[in-house]
Amino acid sequence: MNAARLTTPKEKVRELQEKLGYAAKVSKKRRFHAVYDKVYRWDVLQEAWRRVKANKGASGIDHQTLADIERAGADTFLLECQRELSEGKYRPLPVRRQYIPKKDGKRRPLGIPTVRDRVIQMAVKLVIEPIFEPDFKSCSFGFRPKLSAKDALERVRKACNRKGNWVCDVDIQGYFDNINQDKLMMLVEMRISDKRILKLIRKWLQAGVMENGHLARTNLGTPQGGVISPLLSNIYLNVFDFLWENNGTQYGELTRYADDLVVVCKTKRDAEQAMTLINAIMKKLDLTLHPTKTKLVGMWTGEEGFDFLGMHHRKAKAETSQGRAYHTTKQWLTKKAEQHIRDEIKARLAPPWARMLSLKEHIDFLNPKVRGWKNYYATPYSQLRMAKLDWYIIQRFCRWYAKKTKRRHTSVWHQVNKMLKQQKLLKLA
Repeated sequence: MNAARLTTPKEKVRELQEKLGYAAKVSKKRRFHAVYDKVYRWDVLQEAWRRVKANKGASGIDHQTLADIERAGADTFLLECQRELSEGKYRPLPVRRQYIPKKDGKRRPLGIPTVRDRVIQMAVKLVIEPIFEPDFKSCSFGFRPKLSAKDALERVRKACNRKGNWVCDVDIQGYFDNINQDKLMMLVEMRISDKRILKLIRKWLQAGVMENGHLARTNLGTPQGGVISPLLSNIYLNVFDFLWENNGTQYGELTRYADDLVVVCKTKRDAEQAMTLINAIMKKLDLTLHPTKTKLVGMWTGEEGFDFLGMHHRKAKAETSQGRAYHTTKQWLTKKAEQHIRDEIKARLAPPWARMLSLKEHIDFLNPKVRGWKNYYATPYSQLRMAKLDWYIIQRFCRWYAKKTKRRHTSVWHQVNKMLKQQKLLKLA
């Protein structure tokens, strides 16, 4: 029965990961010397392709898309990847630079590897992630199996309720662009001694960025957008978690999600000492804190709060069912998250081309997004804000329908409301 269960690449890869994870957990100092051959195992490459395809994503500098590969045959593509890896002929291409606009007018740089590089990075990640996973601390939640941002938010909420009156709200300046590659590779080598794996990772770090036809190489950072970058970033900041666990737990409770972190402290003095320690550890890692975004937040009066992972946290009075007053940490979606939802709705319903689509097509597109927003942002204290967003969505549909039918939007209100109920538009509140 067990043999029958392990028939899919997903199950076979899971079995491999369990074996590697167990070996790493049993011996914390073990260095794995023979893992490269597992990267180009057929089931590992198949599972890597499945995950890359599920994540979708654009093409790299070779302009080869996921659809192009499927048309030519995914198995043919994977066989070529397998051949290049087994013969030692694989060479990664530079990543394509793409910029994502931010709300403050600045642009966030994103590096897009080719599909081939993404698949091979995913194959390496599938093999080496279980080896590093036992080393990661319980305060780390970002990009880890079976852990989520919601888990991190719950940890922060409970920490604040345990007399957490002061918070170190920490922002690392340009984290992914400033990781010391030599120090990162030393950390990887503490668990991996297979030179072929180390050579692969080094190649990805030094592949460079192609922008406007110009190739730029750097000895700092990991490219944002690379499949393996989140794992490498966790390996690097695990040093911070380790040093904090040994030297900082008396000051406060750390919660980290990738490069976003907060420390919840009982007193202002603890928070100040925690911030001193944070600066010292970051200096060891060749990282700097953002001078304006990093700050101490006093929670005890309820006049200040802080944003973390899209949620605003603030102490406020609440009442039990018997009418007894108490203080608790309330969480609701940030203004930035609220504006993001509004922008998504507007981008879908406001353009002229949107009038060519039917109501059902728009609802089918928006319902999965609404479900995702509700699952993440809905809390007992965010109902009012979510209800306002529901109102905004209805208004946008009214404007869309009025322009589609060339009528005033105020005259179609009841008709649109009725249609939205009939077509089962989901609500946030």
